[in-house]
Amino acid sequence: MAAMKPRTGEGPMEVTVEGRVIVMRIPAEGGGRLVVELNAAEAAELRTALDSVTGS
Repeated sequence: MAAMKPRTGEGPMEVTVEGRVIVMRIPAEGGGRLVVELNAAEAAELRTALDSVTGS
């Protein structure tokens, strides 16, 4: 039987490279995490979109 971990949204945002994909884990309001898998092109497009709204 696998160990059960509490599903909380607390903790930092995490980004890791797993094989050919970039995995982003974002804490969600109300608990849990939003997990997004991106390739390099999608990550670059996300960066451009975020830069445009944050003014960076």
